[in-house]
Amino acid sequence: MSSAFGELFRLSTFGESHGQAVGAIVDGCVPGIPLSISDIQTELDRRRPGQSRLVTQRKESDTVQILSGIYNGVTTGTPIAMMVNNSDQRPGAYDHLENLYRPSHADYTYAAKYGVRDHRGGGRASARETVGRVAGGAVARKLLSHCVGVEILAWVSQVGPVTSSIDPSVPTLDDVEADPTRCPDPEIALEMTKTIEDARRSGDSIGGIVTVVARNVPPGWGEPVFDKIDADLAKAMLSLPAAKAFEIGSGFAGAAMTGSAHSDPFVPGPDGSPVPTSNYSGGVQGGITNGADIVCRVGFKPTATISKPLMTVTTDGEPVELRATGRHDPCVVPRAVPIVEAMTALVLVDHWLRHRAITPVGLGDCEPG
Repeated sequence: MSSAFGELFRLSTFGESHGQAVGAIVDGCVPGIPLSISDIQTELDRRRPGQSRLVTQRKESDTVQILSGIYNGVTTGTPIAMMVNNSDQRPGAYDHLENLYRPSHADYTYAAKYGVRDHRGGGRASARETVGRVAGGAVARKLLSHCVGVEILAWVSQVGPVTSSIDPSVPTLDDVEADPTRCPDPEIALEMTKTIEDARRSGDSIGGIVTVVARNVPPGWGEPVFDKIDADLAKAMLSLPAAKAFEIGSGFAGAAMTGSAHSDPFVPGPDGSPVPTSNYSGGVQGGITNGADIVCRVGFKPTATISKPLMTVTTDGEPVELRATGRHDPCVVPRAVPIVEAMTALVLVDHWLRHRAITPVGLGDCEPG
């Protein structure tokens, strides 16, 4: 099973939904970076369940322990190990699922691949696994902010049919966190709330889209041809639970445009470097950053566990009707916001380190002898 992500900045995660703990190990973090528990805890608090009536009511404090890699408040360059205990796990609530496959879940596919599965809330396939991603992403975010000045911000831009078209350059963290939907558009946020609550009351769920922007990313990051930065972002986002779609820049809308309309013309910047006057490319051209904001969108399917009756089969192949119970998000996108930010940070910090390793030098610096 692949539970590691990244090349030079490498994150490995562990744990199951209803096991003893979840966590992460970060390898490749440069030494001497100020890092505290609060840097990690702040992001985990944004991800944790039970924040509002719009999300699952599982009660987890998600209190992180840093086990290694930090000394006197700074990184040491050694692996950073972080762990979060599961305090509100209820594995017994899933006993009735041990011998059947839940529709649209990973129950059957895990059994088909491994010959065994953890039926307790989906085990490793549960969104509980993303605790480790957010913890590792918090370290990556700290490096990018401290060393480069990169800012990463995500928000909910769509819930079901309700869409916000706010300019990606406008929202702030305060705007995003002002409403439980994490939509920075107040009027649209009210409509999103109603849509989520209507789905919950009817025993159903609803999907949505998270938009993320990375600001102040320098030009030149990316590793064509197979590790283009947009390709790595796509892999990162589609590795998230419930993620089913990814767009960067104009995305699928670009397929309906002409080349002249889709062009991002350059003008000279203050230092003479090219500056694009539009951003249909989403900050990436040829798989390499061009200095503009990186703008991506991630589409999440409706939560698979709903209380409406669904047909499925048992592990013996017998048809059965399932009425799911338990604590589940009627819409995953509000809690997905810090997870999308974390995966963006992990991709960017890895490419920053890779770019530093191959910074071009003049021929005079490479004379033989």
